[in-house]
Amino acid sequence: MNAQASPLPHVAASPGWGRSALRLARREPGLAFGALVMIVLLLVALLPALFASQSPYAIDMGRAMQAPSAAHLFGTDDTGRDVYARVIHGTRITLSICAGSLLLAAIVGGLAGAVSGFAGGWLDQVLGRLVDVILSFPPIILGMIVAGVLGAATRNLILALSVVYLPVFFRIARSGVLGENGKTYVEAARSVGLTETAILWRHVLRNILPLLFVQYVILFPLVLQIQAALGFLGLGVQPPAPDWGAILQQGKDSIMLAPWLSLYPGLAILLAAFSLLLVGRGLQRMMDRR
Repeated sequence: MNAQASPLPHVAASPGWGRSALRLARREPGLAFGALVMIVLLLVALLPALFASQSPYAIDMGRAMQAPSAAHLFGTDDTGRDVYARVIHGTRITLSICAGSLLLAAIVGGLAGAVSGFAGGWLDQVLGRLVDVILSFPPIILGMIVAGVLGAATRNLILALSVVYLPVFFRIARSGVLGENGKTYVEAARSVGLTETAILWRHVLRNILPLLFVQYVILFPLVLQIQAALGFLGLGVQPPAPDWGAILQQGKDSIMLAPWLSLYPGLAILLAAFSLLLVGRGLQRMMDRR
């Protein structure tokens, strides 16, 4: 006699990622808009040739200083290079510099802050005073000093921006570790014989990573503005590389004659900074609700 098969348990279908994204967009429209703009900017940064067929380095003196037209959407500069192609290809350079400098600041500053808060004592005092010294300088002034001392180069610009924002990650990581240090799971880890280093690396750091990530996104538009300002002052990426700040610097002497040289890279900086600001604020509100 055949045994009757037992009915399968009913499992409710979980909503797909599309439905979850739609709910998030309704709850946080600013975050959704900012994320959409950033996705487009990332595509432009990864695949610039897909959006601009002309070379950002091609010189054509016969077409110098032409106003925006169908042939050159953003016009041309004083050497006949296509401004649209330079802005598109500059997306990768500009965003890479900002992302790399912030990542370096997050790693160095975050680790230093975590160790400082977890160890305490004289080490915490020394590192805290060093951070206070760095924070005593306005960000743009400190960036100018470091970039000026190191010299105008892409690598030096990344180091300068990292020094500017390293103290912010230090303080976020330190305060996060101090908040975690007295919790039950830390005491339990100590009671079973785990070393302080193991507790910090395996447990505490993992719990403060979301704080560092949100701070990373919040700081990105600020880094973008300072990076563009240093490029405008000639302390960033050097010509002929198509960096947004460098393009602004090249067009500053022709602002009345050819405003398109500064208008379009300026709008690109504004759009990127605004979208990142929306994403950062949205993520911060989501964490506050949790």
